[in-house]
Amino acid sequence: MRKPFFPVGLNLEGRACVVIGSADDREAIEKSAALEEAGANVKRIFDAAALRDEDVAAAFFVISTPQDAALSERLRALADHHRFLLCCIDQPRFGFVAMAAIAKAGPVRVAISTAGLAPRIGKVLKNALQRAMDERFARFIEILAQRRARTHAKHPEPHESQLRRDAMIEAARGFGAEVRFEYPEWFEERDAQR
Repeated sequence: MRKPFFPVGLNLEGRACVVIGSADDREAIEKSAALEEAGANVKRIFDAAALRDEDVAAAFFVISTPQDAALSERLRALADHHRFLLCCIDQPRFGFVAMAAIAKAGPVRVAISTAGLAPRIGKVLKNALQRAMDERFARFIEILAQRRARTHAKHPEPHESQLRRDAMIEAARGFGAEVRFEYPEWFEERDAQR
């Protein structure tokens, strides 16, 4: 099995990003919107056959959605030469980045990565977390952030950092989460034979 990818969050504010995929490609549309939400300057290439090297040369991050090994191989060579991050959707061997499934509520983002090996499982986990991270959760985070700001204003000095930390630990006391997995029957049968 492939080694796990190292999970990171990218600060894309003002960065040049390119998304390659047809105008009606759901994946390309979603990735473009997510990049724009993160503050990236997004350029869309709708026709992969018309891609020019200079379209990606100055990019920080490129996402390609077509399932086209020749295109992905070309992009990998360009990424190696021009030093941009590359994600070829469902073709992890060509890129440096595997997209994570993201559950979000307010400013909270929880990323789930299967290193491109089991994207459907990542989506199931994301959907379960998304249901749990409802409007009430978002309000809790917002109020917790307000308390944090008030605590920092009350104890602004560097030597008061432990007071700030203790206050926030106490504010979060009582918050909990539960996780439980269910498996397909074929796996249960196979696992029982171990």
